[in-house]
Amino acid sequence: MSITQERVAQTPLNRNAGVKRLASHTFILLFASTSLSQTALAQSAVPGSSTVLEPIVLEFGQKTTTGWSDGVMDRMAGGVTLVQADSWQGVIAPTLSDVLAGVPGVVVQDFFGANDQPRIQIRGSGLQQNPVERGILMLHDGLPINRADGSYIVGLANPSTAQGVEVYRGYMANRLGATVLGGAMNFMSPPIAGAPGVEITTGGGSFGQVGGTARANFGDESLGASIYADATRRDGFRDYNSSERVSFGGSFVAELSDVVTTRVFFDYTDLGFDVAGPINKAALESDPSQVSAGPVIVGGVATNPGPNVLRDKPRRDATQVMLGSRTTIDLGEHRIDLGLGYTHTDDSFRFPVSAGIRETVGGDLTGMARYSYAPDGFGDLPLFETSALYTIGSADRRYYLNEAGTRGGLFGEDDFDASTLSLHAGFNIPVADGWTVSPAISYAHASRRNSDTYSSATRPTIAYNPMNPTVRLPNGAITATDTSYDRSYTAWSPSLGVTYEPSTDHIFFAAISRSFEPPTHDDLLATINGTPNSSPGRPAPANPSLPSNAFITPALEAQTATTLEGGWRGQTGRVGWDLTTYYSWIDNELLSLRDATGASIGAINADRTRHFGIEIGLSTDLTDRLTGRVAYTFQDFRFVDDPLRGDNYLAGAPRHIVNLALAYQATDDWTISTNLKWVPDETPVDNMNTLWADPYAVVDLKTEYRINDKLSLFGEITNLFDEKYASSTLVVDQATAGQAAYIPGDGRGFYAGLRSRF
Repeated sequence: MSITQERVAQTPLNRNAGVKRLASHTFILLFASTSLSQTALAQSAVPGSSTVLEPIVLEFGQKTTTGWSDGVMDRMAGGVTLVQADSWQGVIAPTLSDVLAGVPGVVVQDFFGANDQPRIQIRGSGLQQNPVERGILMLHDGLPINRADGSYIVGLANPSTAQGVEVYRGYMANRLGATVLGGAMNFMSPPIAGAPGVEITTGGGSFGQVGGTARANFGDESLGASIYADATRRDGFRDYNSSERVSFGGSFVAELSDVVTTRVFFDYTDLGFDVAGPINKAALESDPSQVSAGPVIVGGVATNPGPNVLRDKPRRDATQVMLGSRTTIDLGEHRIDLGLGYTHTDDSFRFPVSAGIRETVGGDLTGMARYSYAPDGFGDLPLFETSALYTIGSADRRYYLNEAGTRGGLFGEDDFDASTLSLHAGFNIPVADGWTVSPAISYAHASRRNSDTYSSATRPTIAYNPMNPTVRLPNGAITATDTSYDRSYTAWSPSLGVTYEPSTDHIFFAAISRSFEPPTHDDLLATINGTPNSSPGRPAPANPSLPSNAFITPALEAQTATTLEGGWRGQTGRVGWDLTTYYSWIDNELLSLRDATGASIGAINADRTRHFGIEIGLSTDLTDRLTGRVAYTFQDFRFVDDPLRGDNYLAGAPRHIVNLALAYQATDDWTISTNLKWVPDETPVDNMNTLWADPYAVVDLKTEYRINDKLSLFGEITNLFDEKYASSTLVVDQATAGQAAYIPGDGRGFYAGLRSRF
């Protein structure tokens, strides 16, 4: 994998004015014209020269050399990463785990394999949100995948069709409209100019997995088009674990004049997967492929609390249509970038009976504008930049009872509206030789409105006999209370960054920043009082007339934080590194809580928490044919003097994550590589720190053989030693010893594929 691809270490090595000019232009075109950034990365030279070095590539048959790309990302005073597609080529249906494995500071915890809903977090932002994610601004060619309220469906982010992923950790993403603690990720489409005319990848392997991707490019950078199609399906490692995703789309690029370039794109994704759910530790150790069948009554006491997957058949099906346009106006020292996007999302989520079936249909409209000023000869970073991102959206949501995997009676109905405005302005001021000061300020305003349109005076409930969970109990009903709300949130988020570059091989940086994260609709409205054998509003399955509520609408504050961070990017000889450390003081951290059965009990604001972390990337050419890369993430996330939880660890965050990659270039055409993911310490499952997930280590082997310039074969063995482990867990507030809280990772798998270009 490449350090420029993985961004394990990116250090400026170039003083060439032409490249500098390109890099400063690239800044404003990170999304609108990805071909510029790809052009900059493609230049290469030998170490120590005055031109840009070739990217480090650790696998899949490409020549390796130690070096860094020149460009604006190198000189930013914070955590930044560029991952290029070469790092995940040779993988059938690459997942976010494959793509982001080498990025320190980004944690991906797989749920059910393939294209589902892994938990993904940066610096703990959105750590306890799943299955609907928040805490990161997810972008496709610079326009949000997120809904207007900040939530997103992580399975809609498809690396198979991307040329690369830009990762901005923390306040580095403020200029893109993300004021959240975590940051932003941008999935970039391949440039049309210089790309192969047609490329097809196909393959398959264990657990019934088959898939393929095809892309065709026409024309050139002055007038060109690109179309793609991607499909994958999988039976899955576990008993109830199938998934499929189909996506297709295209883009059109035209130079309207010498200074104006426009890109128009379209994407459609259809995603579906079974929710295999968690199991308890005993089941994980005996047979991780099984699923939970719900609580078992022993001596009148419920043991093994958890969902009844076999009866409720939880599943998610979501489609999203995305239309977007990006126009860039190049006036030399001045750059203007304008964007307009629309997404339509249809999301049907069949939860276990405790939450029911939730169907959400809506659309979101985004407008974006950026301006940068970079005087000739000034440097890589623009002297001044400003941006605006405004997203508005609405959605209709309906809640139905889950009657043994089929849609039952309606028990809730809401109309959502949301808007989020983000403004940003910042300078990069050289104050002395090698020193740059970067003050900036961001403004955000968010509105969240819900109109409860449910017309009945009561909400129906259902239940199953806990002693025999296939037998229905009498239906019930509870009084329907209004769930409407109208909330708004506003904040200013200043930041100050400083960089010092004593030589072309080293750059030091430090920054202090504020972040601001308003709640999503899923935080502000949640189903409650369900059990593994009863629907929302029925906490006692045998008592259909017990007064209760089916929903909760907590009066949540926005999450804010002050973060201090510093780092060092550098190289010496064959070794390169990228080190960042941060400490965040957080007020009103948004936590989504669940009970011992995994049923939602709503979201809260923790009073005070603190997040401390270290993000380290190392890379080296061990020999002319053997290269290595290590990405290490340390996380220490805690409550601070919480009345109930004291100074406990926040649930769901592994303390140490190590990703190691070694690649050996056996011949000019044959590459062998291995990857290790190691979590060497226990991970807390609950905020009370009573239940823990065990450490684990998983080893993968990969190989690729290039038959000729047009055809390559590749293969992979995943989980080589067939480790039984929990790739993720539920995140609950107070767990019990026998709880179904562990989500197993896949067993050993074998895959092979073919990539052709013509």
